[in-house]
Amino acid sequence: MKKNNLKKKKWYEYLWIASSAYLILGAFNILFAWLGLICFLVPLIISISGGGKAYCNTYCGRGQLLSLLGNKLKLSRNKSIPKWMKTKYFRYGFLTFFLAMFLSMIFNTYLVFQGVNSLNEVITILWTFKLPWNFNDLTNITPWIAQFSFGFYSIMLTSTILGVITMVLFKPNSWCVYCPMGTMTQGISILKNNISSKS
Repeated sequence: MKKNNLKKKKWYEYLWIASSAYLILGAFNILFAWLGLICFLVPLIISISGGGKAYCNTYCGRGQLLSLLGNKLKLSRNKSIPKWMKTKYFRYGFLTFFLAMFLSMIFNTYLVFQGVNSLNEVITILWTFKLPWNFNDLTNITPWIAQFSFGFYSIMLTSTILGVITMVLFKPNSWCVYCPMGTMTQGISILKNNISSKS
């Protein structure tokens, strides 16, 4: 009797489905954008709790999706990642820019909450191109909740597009090299290790 060498997949190896579903559902109902907070909070909680980059290495659905597109579907040129993309200057510079865009989105949400600005039903990709959005009626939704959804979905969609572009141009996991969340969790791990070594 032949031994079955097929390795049974773990549940977390299917998280790429969740990442794909998020982008699709958010396109048709912008309120699904709030679910993206899971991808922001869980990595930080794991890293602060001493798990290091466990989320990036094991549970990141976007990383799995890019790997699937690049390796399994052969959509990647599989070229070496440029050295400048791996430098601390670029990674921390991109993190700073990313956080600035995130804070800008929070501020815009605050202005809508205060009634200073009206709800802007637009998805912005690559922080430049604005796509009008009118898939469902938001008249019964609290404006600031909807505004946060548009801003946050724009960030998630933009970062996914950047990941796909660098996946195609270079290696499938190119996004992982400069992912803001990966940079933050790495920074938290380094900081924790430095504190531990001094205590």
